[in-house]
Amino acid sequence: MWKINYFIFHKPCRLTGLSLLLFPIDFNAQEAEKDSISATIQTVEIVGRRSQDYVADYSFAATKIAMKNKYLPLTLNTVTKELINDRQAFRLGDVLKNVAGVSNASFYNQYNIRGISQNEEGQIINGMRTRQYYFLQPMTSHIERVEVFKGPASITMSSVDPGGTINMVTKKPLLNHRYEVSLSGGSFDIYRLTTDLTGPLNKSKTLLYRFNGAHQDGQSFRDNVNNKGFLIVPSLSFIPNEKTSLNVEMIYNEMNGNLDRGQPIFGAVAGKTNLNSTPISLNLGAPADFFKTKDLTLMGSFAHHFNDHVTFNASYMKQFWDEDTRETRTTNSFVPDINNKPVPNLAMMQYLERVQHWEVDNISAYFNFSYKTGVFKHQTLLGYDSHIWEKKSGGKQDAARGFLMKDGTVTASFNPVNAALYQTLIYNGITIPKPNVNPFDLSPGALNHQGNDYSILNVINPLPTALTTTHAVYVQHLVTWKKFRLLAGLRKEWFQDRTNYKKTEENSFNNQQLLYRIGLTYSISEDTNIYGTFLTGYQPQSNTISLMPGTASFTGAVSASLFKPLISELKEMGVKTKLFGKVNASFSIYEINQKNILVNANNPAEPDQLIQRGADRSRGFETELTGYILPQWHLYAGYSYIDAKVVDDSNSALVGLAKENTSKNSINIWTRYNFSAIRALKDFGIGAGILYQSKKIPWYTRSFELPAYTTLDAALYYSVPQTKLQLALNINNMTNTTYWVGAQNYLRLFPGAPRNYLFTATYKL
Repeated sequence: MWKINYFIFHKPCRLTGLSLLLFPIDFNAQEAEKDSISATIQTVEIVGRRSQDYVADYSFAATKIAMKNKYLPLTLNTVTKELINDRQAFRLGDVLKNVAGVSNASFYNQYNIRGISQNEEGQIINGMRTRQYYFLQPMTSHIERVEVFKGPASITMSSVDPGGTINMVTKKPLLNHRYEVSLSGGSFDIYRLTTDLTGPLNKSKTLLYRFNGAHQDGQSFRDNVNNKGFLIVPSLSFIPNEKTSLNVEMIYNEMNGNLDRGQPIFGAVAGKTNLNSTPISLNLGAPADFFKTKDLTLMGSFAHHFNDHVTFNASYMKQFWDEDTRETRTTNSFVPDINNKPVPNLAMMQYLERVQHWEVDNISAYFNFSYKTGVFKHQTLLGYDSHIWEKKSGGKQDAARGFLMKDGTVTASFNPVNAALYQTLIYNGITIPKPNVNPFDLSPGALNHQGNDYSILNVINPLPTALTTTHAVYVQHLVTWKKFRLLAGLRKEWFQDRTNYKKTEENSFNNQQLLYRIGLTYSISEDTNIYGTFLTGYQPQSNTISLMPGTASFTGAVSASLFKPLISELKEMGVKTKLFGKVNASFSIYEINQKNILVNANNPAEPDQLIQRGADRSRGFETELTGYILPQWHLYAGYSYIDAKVVDDSNSALVGLAKENTSKNSINIWTRYNFSAIRALKDFGIGAGILYQSKKIPWYTRSFELPAYTTLDAALYYSVPQTKLQLALNINNMTNTTYWVGAQNYLRLFPGAPRNYLFTATYKL
């Protein structure tokens, strides 16, 4: 059993600040090494996890200081690598289904948090933002823990979603040698190989390394879907003394898969929708489609403690991201007949070829000052952030879509007034305008050719180069007096969006925002704290829609930033306590308001068109339980109630209605029991989980709803006696329930996987 703690370098018994990078120590190493470790940590303070369980006591990205989670005036959910391993959650979506108030919104790397669907398309790693992780979910084998900060976290992380922020914290080097290799195989021909190697590179243990690697090759229960990828993550930490630490890290990730746009079903017939009109395996993508990405991310962090009162931290990230895509998909509409009435079983199709190149630069630097004034203890943070995202030249998007005209041209939409100008064909006795790309017949037994089957490929001009920059300065102040902790912060942010960057026709748009937060925590006892908080959030709109390459066309002008920025705020109160001295429990009520939301116009003539609507409001209650029921009985559970509504819209009929893709009630439970106290079963363990989601409506239509569902998962663990080998069998959706995690419209539903299993063998030294 490995028990890992995090430490940071500063003088004993005083909390003066810390680096964003954590350097773990193994405290269950061989007895012979205990003296060496003890000498190493004489002048450090242990602030992190002391056991191998589902509990994380600290957050570092939330406030950039070593503040215990129980004192944070906000809701923070953490999924540790122990829970990730127990559930064999190899993809981020599998990790987040354990978090209360968070649900998958689709097959993409996109989630609904507290009733608000994510728009920010980048991913946060170690508190710094990457780009272009939207379509395929990242692997998690190199992740130490996943943190979910509820509500807008713009005060510390700039442009983020109002519902919450997901931060992935990578594994860092250990002081002692550790070697681990895992091999997995299971349903849908999935095979995975991972490795985790770490330890010191010199006798003094001032230079440490860690290497994580992963490879996956797998199919899916969905037609024409496969995902291959490999991941390489080397990391080095240099700790010359108790005052200074340096870490450098590289993440290289190649993914070769498909963009799965979901299951299409028949349109409503006589006002009724049949979710089972097509099999959940049906995917309209072609066998030759692909989505290939290459991602290289370089990171470095430096921390120095000048004295007991002043520390300095700086981090830098550089990312290179490339995409090459060939995709056959629907236009989100059914083919119209000559009278412009939709044919409910004939999907309108399009074909796309896209290439993109992105570069990202992030800088974060701050000073942390600790001091006293009378009976008050202070921690003041002064910092600067810079985020630069550049869409490089060489990108393009070519598309085949629309309808064929008799003069040999193609037009985006069908106008029945000019029906005589369109080429036509007969489908089951119905005259329809001839689509540029052959439509897909959803009828059972229909013959369809899925491929690059189009008449005219519209060669679009190269994707415009673009540069978005954010610069921010901020101050954060923590005051502690007796049982009170007051956390306040201000952030001034300047944003610029430049399209056709470095071109003669370059245009730019500037924006700025002042953000603030205030939170108060009162300690009733050592284990029980109550809190209240108010904070604000901000998102320039080009950040929320850059996953759609043709952003210039959204406004008819130059920049998507010309839409009003998304503004949000959070009000929250809660209690954090420990039940029976064993189980950490949190209870919170909240209200999130957001304004200036962008949504898809659902216009068949322009599938990527967006419109802006007024405001949404989400109110709710959450609770989370994490810890031990008995010494060998782990628990991770949560409940969420969400009342999310449209409060302002250009379409007055929507005002007061429930928000899209949101379940009002959800329950998640995972528990593991180890039989170590029973001699005959001491090498065995079992796990069980339940996930419940109540009904929800799709994003872009209110014509039908997705039913509530419950799934049951189970696991069996076995440590082979007198070896270093551990075996695990995970079975998901044991009852083989048919369910849908989300939907956009009739042509894009996202079904959950049927019953499946995964067998894993892990060898540790």
